[in-house]
Amino acid sequence: MEQSLYFKYIEKYFPKLVLGITEKLNDKNQTTLSYLHKQLLGTDYSVDGRWESLTGTYSRVAADVVSMDSSLPLKKRDSLGRASGDLPKIGMELFLNEKQMSDIDALIAQNANIDTIVAKIFADTPRVIIGVLERLEYMFLQGLSTGVALVDSDNVGAGVKVDYQYLTENQFGVQVLWNTPATAKPLDDIQRVVDRAEELGYNIRNMYADTYAINKFLACNQVRQQYAFVIGYVGALNNVPIPSLEQANVLLNDKFGLTLTKVNRSVVTEVNGVRTPVKPWQEGMVVFTVEDRVGSVVWTDLAEKKHPVAGVSYETANEFILVSKYRVNRPSLREYTTSQARVVPVITNVDKIFTLDSKTVQA
Repeated sequence: MEQSLYFKYIEKYFPKLVLGITEKLNDKNQTTLSYLHKQLLGTDYSVDGRWESLTGTYSRVAADVVSMDSSLPLKKRDSLGRASGDLPKIGMELFLNEKQMSDIDALIAQNANIDTIVAKIFADTPRVIIGVLERLEYMFLQGLSTGVALVDSDNVGAGVKVDYQYLTENQFGVQVLWNTPATAKPLDDIQRVVDRAEELGYNIRNMYADTYAINKFLACNQVRQQYAFVIGYVGALNNVPIPSLEQANVLLNDKFGLTLTKVNRSVVTEVNGVRTPVKPWQEGMVVFTVEDRVGSVVWTDLAEKKHPVAGVSYETANEFILVSKYRVNRPSLREYTTSQARVVPVITNVDKIFTLDSKTVQA
């Protein structure tokens, strides 16, 4: 690895550019990219390069009233388990070939607009940063909807399985499949989940579902009739319109105190040059959470951050993404931009997460 051909531009613009990309991606008001993992996860630094999550059923038990000078009665401790593993490495690289570098050289020689030159040199920088965040979003959505984040056939490199050990007793099916609107009882199905949470002393606040589950939910007669009751509709029940997502939230908040959020997110993966859009959320799955934050993005330092390579220019995005620029000759001249991170989304306190599979019947 050698110093970039455009080192003077990197020295001046690389730090500002990475900072600007980071600020844009962290801006809650921006709408071009949506990352649910940024909304529902905090960040947590791991000293030893491992992630860990406690699992178990936590119960609320009232304390006893005792007389003065009496000993306190011993209560049974809840059982705990641990889910843990090593933090995987995530990264990608892109390069400028000889033709692209010649074009940049021509722009420089012609004293072209500096913004045009900088845009050409750093075109790959946002892509490699976003690439890491896209993989984290993929893992998080898959993990939140199933309890397991699996990186396998849609990945170039090592396979990774992160099992959050969702509690079996907090996973539900439905009495009747939601794709049968005349007989399905989705509100009854949700009530079972709410009742289970209340048994544990929790009040569910949030409900997340994909487009499939939401469309089937809205079309069910039971939902339409309940919506008619909420808005005071006096016409024939068979003429009640299908409510919108916003209208359904009025119903759900009125009946359960829930807020429904649609998860409709695709992530594009690339294997052997073939790009494939994938929806990581399990189709038809509905997830309920007690708290707004369900875990953390756990990260640790990379070996290259502690032992930088001579000639390589480095910057850090989002605390944990190490971005680098350099040139090589192997055998043709190339200008590389790479990103790497040791990081994984970790879902914690799984006793406060409940799932309802609208495509699976449970007696």
